[in-house]
Amino acid sequence: MIESVKTSTTYFYYKSILRKVSFNTLLFEKELNKALSNLSKNEVARLYRWALFYTKSHPELQYNLMHSF
Repeated sequence: MIESVKTSTTYFYYKSILRKVSFNTLLFEKELNKALSNLSKNEVARLYRWALFYTKSHPELQYNLMHSF
């Protein structure tokens, strides 16, 4: 049986914020660090996977991603 994992609205909130601030690498890193400190371990792992995918189309953010995780 597949176990479903409940995701908080906070996860979706931070994902939305990260998309909105992706024009600025410093803001992106700041919001990413905030998200990492407020999310559960499972949500951090999920956000990391999302961020890896997202930064492929925004290569200027990849340094911030690797620096934060």
